[in-house]
Amino acid sequence: MPNTNSSFSPITRTTQLHAQLEKLESLGHRQANDRELAQFDNETEELLGRHFGPSDARLEAYKYATLAEAETLVNMPESAQEQSAQDLPKKALQQRRQVLEGIMSEFQDVEGKENEVLTGEDHEDPPLG
Repeated sequence: MPNTNSSFSPITRTTQLHAQLEKLESLGHRQANDRELAQFDNETEELLGRHFGPSDARLEAYKYATLAEAETLVNMPESAQEQSAQDLPKKALQQRRQVLEGIMSEFQDVEGKENEVLTGEDHEDPPLG
């Protein structure tokens, strides 16, 4: 049996967010109903709230994206805004995806730095020699 640190969770924030992005993609490929989207949004908001806190700007950006009103928060070019302006459900899905991809990018950067620190050289012992 491997020696495992019980406080370490192999499920990373990036993994959790990637799973949400995959769910969002599957909802986008078929016409999701309002109940499915509401459930997805609740799961995603709970995940973001757990990692960042209930008043974080990323959670707020996600909530705006669910209403298709996050253009300035996700830095969408105007041409992209105009093309999908007539299809609010599609626009809201696109904005959800952009917000989640941005947050996942942040997670990947942070987790990469955390892994470097955790797997780095142990500086407590003097060098052998």
